[in-house]
Amino acid sequence: MNKSVDNSVRRSKSSTNRCPKGTKFKQQKLPAWQPVVDVKTSLPLVIAVAVVFIPVGTLLLITSRNVQEVVIPYTGDKCEYRSSTCDDFLRQNPGLMCYCKVKFELQEAIKGQVYMLYGLSNFFQNHRRYVKSRDWNQLRGSKVDYQQLSANCEPYRGVYNKSYAPCGAIANSLFNDTIALSYEDETGSIRPVTLIRIGIAWDSDKNAMFRNPTDPNSWSKTVPPPNWHLSVTQLDQKISDNTGYQNEDLIVWMRTAAFPNFRKLYRIVNHTAGPFREGLPPGSYSLDIGYAFPVSDFGGTKSIVLTTTSWLGGRNHFLGIAYLVVGAIFSLLSVAFAAIHKNYTRSASEQHALSKSLVTNAVQSVPSMEHRGRRGIEDQDDTNT
Repeated sequence: MNKSVDNSVRRSKSSTNRCPKGTKFKQQKLPAWQPVVDVKTSLPLVIAVAVVFIPVGTLLLITSRNVQEVVIPYTGDKCEYRSSTCDDFLRQNPGLMCYCKVKFELQEAIKGQVYMLYGLSNFFQNHRRYVKSRDWNQLRGSKVDYQQLSANCEPYRGVYNKSYAPCGAIANSLFNDTIALSYEDETGSIRPVTLIRIGIAWDSDKNAMFRNPTDPNSWSKTVPPPNWHLSVTQLDQKISDNTGYQNEDLIVWMRTAAFPNFRKLYRIVNHTAGPFREGLPPGSYSLDIGYAFPVSDFGGTKSIVLTTTSWLGGRNHFLGIAYLVVGAIFSLLSVAFAAIHKNYTRSASEQHALSKSLVTNAVQSVPSMEHRGRRGIEDQDDTNT
């Protein structure tokens, strides 16, 4: 019997030795702040979000609507060649170029700086293997032989131990339609609209990501990709700084799009001469298109977009609508919270009485530490006995 008592005393001492020290940190008695989220505290926040989001969304939507934009599709019967369409012509004569003219009317003037973009649909530039299909060392102008090219360029890596310049599926599928814009004035004479092809790519891309080799003889060890009719050094034969890997049409295409329906900047309208100083006047226009990029095989479409910009960018209503929707939802929530706060919230005296009764019940339901310790020793004695 004495041995059992000694064992229980030793166990009680060892258990008390394992107890945390009586500091405020280890006993979790440090002062703390725990927010109580109720209708009264959350209602001002909900109202503030609604008050901020609705005006911001209205501003964004008005700004987007002020951007002028004209879309001219030129797929299928929109671009006809003789008695058939250019899509049929390319299907029967792969590798050749079809020429067509697309006419359209501007009902009102497009004021300000006008940009020309081309749009493609159902073209998945975001495919993982397509995005990786390039060699950055080659595009930066490093001397890269056929054996040193990245395997990501396959199957457009090269042929007969000569590298494709540039290699990869992205470069091989380069958008190669040619587009010219002309204007028919009131006298019936045709005036070409001058388009600028410099300044359409990001400066960071042209000055850092894409560089031409320093050795001009390195081009002799390369061949153009299979779908190209010209070599990379012949992409622009008029502007020497816009050829090779630094050609801005190539740079714009190599920056892959995130969605299958996308637009890319093609040209900038020159507003320094003629009736185009303040924009594009209303009237009859025509697009002279060299149709070479096939889209019928993957069910895609092509279009030309004439647009202006704002401080927010191009025309896109999504951001403004999203802000307005969030603001409207929070407005409804603020009304609902206000109704709940008015009809179902307890008064201060009721809350005080309720909290006091809860504390009293909690204290009565918890036995004292001395009682729990004594009860534990007695249980151990009974077990040892």
